[in-house]
Amino acid sequence: ICRSSLTPPNPSPPNLNVSDPSKTQLLQLIDDDQDVVRQARRSADWKAARAHLENGIVYQGRVEGCNGGGLLVRFYSLVGFLPYPQLSPSHSCKEPEKTIQEIAKALTGSLIAVKVIHAEEEKRKLIFSEKEAVWSKYSNSVKIGNVYQAKVGSVEDYGAFAHLQFPDGLYHLTGLVHVSEVSWDLVQDVRDILNEGDDVKVKVIGVDRNKSRITLSIKQLEEDPLLETLEKVIPRDGSAGPTSDSNADYVIEPLPGLETIVEELQREDGIVDIKITRQGFEKRVVSQDLQLWLSNAPPNGNQFTLLARAGRQVQEIQLVTSLDQDGIKSALQRVLERVP
Repeated sequence: ICRSSLTPPNPSPPNLNVSDPSKTQLLQLIDDDQDVVRQARRSADWKAARAHLENGIVYQGRVEGCNGGGLLVRFYSLVGFLPYPQLSPSHSCKEPEKTIQEIAKALTGSLIAVKVIHAEEEKRKLIFSEKEAVWSKYSNSVKIGNVYQAKVGSVEDYGAFAHLQFPDGLYHLTGLVHVSEVSWDLVQDVRDILNEGDDVKVKVIGVDRNKSRITLSIKQLEEDPLLETLEKVIPRDGSAGPTSDSNADYVIEPLPGLETIVEELQREDGIVDIKITRQGFEKRVVSQDLQLWLSNAPPNGNQFTLLARAGRQVQEIQLVTSLDQDGIKSALQRVLERVP
């Protein structure tokens, strides 16, 4: 969306009698010359817009107005469009009580830093992004492992978007907290935990500078229940199960499907002996699916420890084998491919 310069045409030369054909031709020549100049200027500005797009140049554009979909931003003699989703989150986080239309009206007449993200002269489409300009300024300071205060933006089925607060107090960049990174507990609906406007603390776990994307985690700021020591989950005296008095007689059933996996594992070359031993409960449910992994506990000679988990229940498996850790992992992979 663009339009030519708002500068009005020069007034007609004084004392010209427009009824005189020669005078009319002169006025037409003047108008034609002005059209040529305007067209040359627009062509030059479209060329500049394409250069800004190709080189990622940040431009200070004046906001000329707004409509239902975004802002109208001046680019030399052209006027382009900045969709509301391309505005920096700093505006809405600074004044959360205002609607996007109220924020847009308040920005009219001001200068904002933008990048050209689409320039198509033939279709007269010139589109800007303030988010991309802000990314250029602030993204280099974002590193994996950084922890930020953040404000939750939109919440979707697949996760929540969180706006990162920077030292100046403003929220310049946005990242995604995937549903799997919201909590160590099993999350059925992100909206049960997070709502728009919530203040949260997040950890950066991924930065894609080519796609201008930041991946965040909330749960990684808490202790991973899977990293609890085996002694916490499965006491050495063999006792296991919930600790409350009301559940003292609770009986732990073997994990469904585990015995089949053990039988298949015994058929693998290099497996000398395998026994299902202790059982216990973790504090939280991470997944209801049966999961199997090799413990980080150091092996005792040729004896290794496997752990199986489904829901909160954890099962210890003692494995005697001539295989090394990589060999055990390969054997497990083959077994899991055979077992439905």
